[in-house]
Amino acid sequence: MELNLQPRALSCAVSGRPFAEGDRVASLLVRTDAGDVVRMDALEAESAALPPRGFVACRWVQIFKFPPAEVNAERNLKLTAETLFLTLSDPSTEATPETDRLVRFLALLLERKRVLRPRGRTPDGARDRYEHARTKQLFEVPAIEITPEFFVAVREQLTVLVGEPKPAASWAAGTPSAATPAPV
Repeated sequence: MELNLQPRALSCAVSGRPFAEGDRVASLLVRTDAGDVVRMDALEAESAALPPRGFVACRWVQIFKFPPAEVNAERNLKLTAETLFLTLSDPSTEATPETDRLVRFLALLLERKRVLRPRGRTPDGARDRYEHARTKQLFEVPAIEITPEFFVAVREQLTVLVGEPKPAASWAAGTPSAATPAPV
């Protein structure tokens, strides 16, 4: 999963006020009616006035910090499953049911890709621990039960981010269908 997405804004989308170090910033990932995925950032106190111009995939709140000068801005434009996981599982990001569900799914995906390594559950059993293979950083992910409803909800969120799945290619006229066996 790869998307090109604008970096976090430096000012509030509602009031236009520049963010200050320590401000609580609410961010939304939205698929617009035109099919584009956009990130919208606003001060948390003003975020209710954010007019989402489409379907909201997820929402999170972080404490604003100015990016370090050495950060490669072009690299930050590319949103991958790994960078989305790192953003949503950052300790300064406040969890919501939507972000918890997406973080759980991304952890499973990244475990399969060997980007994350499972390290057991927390003593209370509420969170699974994962170690990031490259940085050795430990992450705690909600131990959400994997049910069909979980996958339906994740599919809706991912559809917002990457679009509807393409229908299977139909057979050209005159070629055998799956229901008609080919002659031997």
